Amino acid sequence: MPIDLKKYIMEVPDFPKPGILFKDITPLLANPAAFSGALDLMAGWKVTRSAGAIAAPEARGFLLGPALAVRLGVPFIPVRKPGKLPRATVKATYALEYGTDELHMHVDAVARGQKVLIVDDVLATGGTAKAIADMINSAGGEVAGLAFLIELGFLKGREKLAGLEVLSLVTY
Repeated sequence: MPIDLKKYIMEVPDFPKPGILFKDITPLLANPAAFSGALDLMAGWKVTRSAGAIAAPEARGFLLGPALAVRLGVPFIPVRKPGKLPRATVKATYALEYGTDELHMHVDAVARGQKVLIVDDVLATGGTAKAIADMINSAGGEVAGLAFLIELGFLKGREKLAGLEVLSLVTY
């Protein structure tokens, strides 16, 4: 019987600011069976099985990405904010509601032609995921797909990822 992941995701009103209904995944992380079930669903996705590496952004992507990479026996590629990686990096700048943000990964993180699965906790507007996909492509890699624990469908982030395979375990 499939696990109902929604029962392990708490909705917290007005966090981090008024009007936001935050999706808290810490109850899922606190339940080994639920967390393992989520990883099993991601690991079982046919696109995941073709990936030669997993890339995930800080902070909450780091909760899923390394665990999935270990489970699949493939390298993990950390994607971080500026100034957090110790060696030469490539970067992607992307739009926020008010301004821009930037993500970095090591220049040697992706091998030419390597298929990389992008993993994160939430697909919202798609800006972060698209920026990571652009970095992987510019480094000579190929985006195998994108896997998310949660998708906020009303924000239409999937539209920014048109042409890419997307898996969302729970959609709101």
